Amino acid sequence: MSSIKELPSVRPVEKASIHSHITGLGLDENGKPKFKAGGLVGQLEAREAAGIVVQLVRQGKMAGKGVLLVGPPGTGKTALAYAIARELGKDTPFTVINGSEIYSTELKKTEVLMQAVRKSIGARIKQVRPVYQGVVKDLKVKVGRSRINPYAVMPREVQITLATKDDERTLSVGEEVAAQIYQQGIRKGDVIWIDAETGRIVKEGRAKNFEGAKSYDIEVERLVDIPAGPVRTQKEISFTVTLHDLDRNFAAQKLSFGLLFGLFTEREISDDVRRSVDEWVKEKINQGIVELIPGVLFIDDVHMLDIEAFSFLTKALESDLSPILILATNRGLTKIRGTDVESPHGIPLDLLDRLLIIQTKPYSENEIREIIKIRAEELDIAIDEAGIEELTKIGAQTSLRYAIQLIEPASIVAKRNGRQIITAEDVRYATGLFMDVKKSINYVKECESLMLK
Repeated sequence: MSSIKELPSVRPVEKASIHSHITGLGLDENGKPKFKAGGLVGQLEAREAAGIVVQLVRQGKMAGKGVLLVGPPGTGKTALAYAIARELGKDTPFTVINGSEIYSTELKKTEVLMQAVRKSIGARIKQVRPVYQGVVKDLKVKVGRSRINPYAVMPREVQITLATKDDERTLSVGEEVAAQIYQQGIRKGDVIWIDAETGRIVKEGRAKNFEGAKSYDIEVERLVDIPAGPVRTQKEISFTVTLHDLDRNFAAQKLSFGLLFGLFTEREISDDVRRSVDEWVKEKINQGIVELIPGVLFIDDVHMLDIEAFSFLTKALESDLSPILILATNRGLTKIRGTDVESPHGIPLDLLDRLLIIQTKPYSENEIREIIKIRAEELDIAIDEAGIEELTKIGAQTSLRYAIQLIEPASIVAKRNGRQIITAEDVRYATGLFMDVKKSINYVKECESLMLK
């Protein structure tokens, strides 16, 4: 259970999730993509195709089908999958795994995939809950070293000020709530509520005419009124948990919604437990208490899966309880892992036939420029026009990912030189310190005789 209490201020240190700015596919009323909207830039054909997939899902015509995103590295495949989930609704479960993650030393491959599937199916439950509600008036994030990776930082504590038309309160929340704020990309001007007992956060939308709220291109988020009344109140709400949350709860024999978001060791869950959960969910659906929400399961680098995993996914697509399956790969003709058979993208043909395939293409210079501007704004880092142009040129010559990765090192270089704004000189200096993939390959070739075999 996450604690929520009032504490003194903490030093504001903000860290943006790489896809936190994405609010949807950025389509107009006719389903045509705008050049820059919803936090996305370019990839017009892919976004239009993704919009059609969203329509098919809403019409219930994606049963037994999936989506495959194919394109070179750094062409926005993950961003596109995230945008599809956002288009389907703010509480649509979205699970991301990499193809290599299924090779766990603790769990069977099929168990890893089954848990991912169950995490991608939501159950919307109606309850009256004590909540903190309001518009985010101020947000300060305190970060610290990750307990898992000491070289990465994670949000540790958040001081958040919520305001209604009649009340205002500053809260200090712990690591679990801080992680949700980070993952959902919550910012000033968002109207949210926080469950006072579990710490779960729901973002309602953007506050109408809220002064000082940062915005991006043409917003597709829902505009909502600032709530009235006290910040802490009782609210009749519907909240979404995943089938995997329920699986863990049933497995622990503690069916209490107040504990749904507590700690529980990831381990194998029996088929009997899952059958019990499914029966419970169906019973509550019939009673009108629960509504089932198919979410999105996104598997990146899907070519890393083996034939056993592909067989599992093929079967999962035929299940009554199945999420929307989105796969992504940057491979062409390659062997299916676990076999000697070559197949397009390393995927068996019987599964490939069930997939709607969407291609993503390398970004143009103009698109790279706009993406760099959005990312810099998300990181709250100032770059002058010459610095933007230098990063754009680097992105066009190397890769978009490399150009974006240079923003924060260049910011450190600028501060060392007494500047708060990155210049082209700072970008070039950072480029000299960090190689892109092509330079790295050339360096290895030049020094091949000195390298260990």
